[in-house]
Amino acid sequence: MRLILGSVALAALTACAPAVPDSGAGVGFQDYSQYQREKAARDAALAGNALPAPNAVSSEPLGAIPPGATSAQPGADVAADARAALEATAANSGQPILQASPSNPAPEGVMNSAGISRENSFEAVGEQRSIEDDASRIAQNRAQYQVVAPEAVGNRPGDVGPNIVAYALATKHPVGTLVYRRVGLNKTGKFERNCAEYASPDLAQVEFLKRGGPERDRLGLDPDGDGYACGWNPVPFRKAVGR
Repeated sequence: MRLILGSVALAALTACAPAVPDSGAGVGFQDYSQYQREKAARDAALAGNALPAPNAVSSEPLGAIPPGATSAQPGADVAADARAALEATAANSGQPILQASPSNPAPEGVMNSAGISRENSFEAVGEQRSIEDDASRIAQNRAQYQVVAPEAVGNRPGDVGPNIVAYALATKHPVGTLVYRRVGLNKTGKFERNCAEYASPDLAQVEFLKRGGPERDRLGLDPDGDGYACGWNPVPFRKAVGR
């Protein structure tokens, strides 16, 4: 009885165990020989599709017409126009066209054997000009030279109003310091209303001094009594003279 029960239990365990995969089948494919045949076919197809060779680089100048090009071919008119423009330029200047390329030699008469411009060579310049020629040019330049003598500054007209620069240099106290007594009602409103009529604090200060300031403030331009109307500041004038 025990033998029969043991056999039944062993059979049940064998049925529940998972199946072991076949490692000989390969990974990712079912038939390895078929995979080798497909890979060989792809390699043969890739070997037959060779990349085209790059276009040859032409050494012709920019103005040259490509070999075999005619006026009816694309690009021929542009090349012909460029060459005609270069030829016209050469005919106008009388000098041959310089082909800008590191491989081309330097034009004759422009560079010496050391590669330095002949304009910096005393010998080359001496061959083109003499000392007498230089003296003549200096004399011509001196003949055209004109000396402008300074003139005295004209007098200011008589009635130009108070000088705020002189006033700024004559004062020393900072803005907002009470120096002059001010009385009246609604000084802030009067200050804002009257100061708005002037385009700049400088104009307001001129009018303030002209009407009895800084001792008197008839227009209410200086409610804090510092002697400066509508926020005018004398500091920039003092700094201009180093004070």
